Amino acid sequence: MNCKNCHIELPAESDFCNHCGGKIIRNRLTFKNLFEHISETFFNYDNKLLRTLIDLFKIPEVVIGGYIDGVRKRYVNPISYFGLALTLTGLYILILSKFYPEAMDFSAFAVEGQEEFQRKNMSFVQEYMSFFMMLYIPIYALIARITFVGLNKFNYTELLVVLLYWQSQASIITAFIIVIGAMFGISQGHMSMVMLPLMMLYAAYIFKRLYQLSFGEILLRTLLFGVVLGIVFIIFTIIMLIVMYLTGDLQQLIEAQKAAMEAAKA
Repeated sequence: MNCKNCHIELPAESDFCNHCGGKIIRNRLTFKNLFEHISETFFNYDNKLLRTLIDLFKIPEVVIGGYIDGVRKRYVNPISYFGLALTLTGLYILILSKFYPEAMDFSAFAVEGQEEFQRKNMSFVQEYMSFFMMLYIPIYALIARITFVGLNKFNYTELLVVLLYWQSQASIITAFIIVIGAMFGISQGHMSMVMLPLMMLYAAYIFKRLYQLSFGEILLRTLLFGVVLGIVFIIFTIIMLIVMYLTGDLQQLIEAQKAAMEAAKA
C-alpha cells in the first residue's frame, strides 16, 4: 500500500503515513464521513484552529510566545490565522450588504450636513477593509515598539506576530458578533462602539501576559499607547485633509456644512 499524499510505500495496517503524517483513508467519500471530517476539523478541541481560538483567550503568552520561541506545530501560524480573519471579515460584510443593509447605515454617527461624506467614507473603508486590516498591523507594531521602550523582550518583527494574532482573534470574534447583532436589529456602528474598547482591553491583556507586567505597569503603558496612537491619528487626519483639499472634496464638505447650518437657522 502506498500513501496517497507522498506515495511512499507503507505497511497494509498503517493508519497514518510515517513519512508525511497524512491519515490513511480507506473508505469512499460519503455524506456521513464528509460530515464527520468537517466536524473533526472545526469542532474537535484537538484540532489547531479551535485550540488556537480558545488558548488565545486563556493563555495568549503560550500561543504567541511559543510561536516566537519556535513552537510551530501546536497552533495555527499567524499568517494563516490572519488569512482566516480576512476571509470572515469579507464574508460578514457580504452578509450585511445582502441581508441586513440597514445595519451598515452610519448616518447616525455623522455630523449634520456630512451624511453623504460619511456614507462615502464608510463605503470606501468597507470596500478596502482587507487592505486597512493589513495596514494597521505594521503601524500598531511600531506604536507598540515605542510604547514598550525599555522592555527589549520583543523586536519589531516579533511584535508583528503579536499584533497579527491579536488582530486576527479580534476580527474573527467581531465578525460573528456583528452578524448576530444585525440579526437583532443592532447596527454595525453601535456594535463597533462596544467592540473597539474591548479590542483595546484584549490587546492590553495580551501584552500584560507577554511582558509579565503588573496592573499598574500595563495601565501606564496602555495610556502611553493611547497618546502615541492619538498623535498618529492626528498626522493621518492632516494628511487626509490635504488630500481632500487637493481633490476638491474638502470644499464640498465645507459647503455641505454651511448648507446644513443655514437650514438649521431657517
